[in-house]
Amino acid sequence: MKYNLSRNRIDEWSSIGYGMWGLAGWTGNDEDENFESLKLAVDNGVNFFDTAWAYAEGKSEQILGNLLKEFPEKKIIAASKIPPKNLKWPALNGYSIEEVFPKDHILEYTERTLKNLGVQKIDLMQFHVWSDRWADSREWQQTIIRLKNEGLVDSFGISVNRFEPNNVLKTLETGLIDSVQVVYNLFDQNPEDQLFPYCLENNIDIIARVPFDEGSLTGTLSVDSMFPEGDWRNLYFNKQNLQTTMPRVEAIKADIPVGMNLPELALRFIVQHPAVTTVIPGMRKSQNVLANLKAGDGVPLSDEVYQELRKHRWDRTSAQNATP
Repeated sequence: MKYNLSRNRIDEWSSIGYGMWGLAGWTGNDEDENFESLKLAVDNGVNFFDTAWAYAEGKSEQILGNLLKEFPEKKIIAASKIPPKNLKWPALNGYSIEEVFPKDHILEYTERTLKNLGVQKIDLMQFHVWSDRWADSREWQQTIIRLKNEGLVDSFGISVNRFEPNNVLKTLETGLIDSVQVVYNLFDQNPEDQLFPYCLENNIDIIARVPFDEGSLTGTLSVDSMFPEGDWRNLYFNKQNLQTTMPRVEAIKADIPVGMNLPELALRFIVQHPAVTTVIPGMRKSQNVLANLKAGDGVPLSDEVYQELRKHRWDRTSAQNATP
């Protein structure tokens, strides 16, 4: 069954958004510095902020709530995510919808997010994992219809598993999903194959996450990089991953235009695709906010540079390094 719910969003999202995972649950945080970076982003036109309950069990949502209070006159789009009930990332084929997103769980975490954000309505609520095996379940469908009809959620989206951009296409046919959050960067270009064309045709927003491949595309890592104890990046960037990733990073550096650096190039590549509504880099320092915003000036890469960058596509199919 395909639903035809009218979409309430009338505000445009800034092409450069703000990913807030790094502000809670990562090592090396300075809370005052983080908040100054958030305010600087708002002052410079960023209006899309993406968080999740799973980012330090609601702390990141509370930080966003404080930002909303700081700018009551601004239209800031607050996006969050419902964690899977079994707290497993990614959603494996063996999990049932009852284990991951039963009705009561969806309602409970919507209420938690409303409280953490300090709002009456969530602009965008998303499922934090997904499997298209659940597409036909009436329970989740009726639950999000209820949340929209009750005015508690404006739009609903799905954050798809890493390396599985097409594991949502059947669900999109319901007409209930307004946005898809997907890993898309210079390496992970496979969303372009099926997901992006579908979303363009059906007016579904794309939120591009992990624009810097968890840090490799900032140009600051090496094959010997290590992170503080307890930092999840020690799992993602294990020795093998670094050894296979860093030569590919070096290859991209050869294609950086004069006057540009690798992070700016990485962001410009993403925002240039017409299907991408916003990209959400993590930004914990003011200088990073200002640097990243340069990529949102609307100036496209030359066709020559853009086509060269497309050659760096790296089709990774294993979800073993999937993260929230």
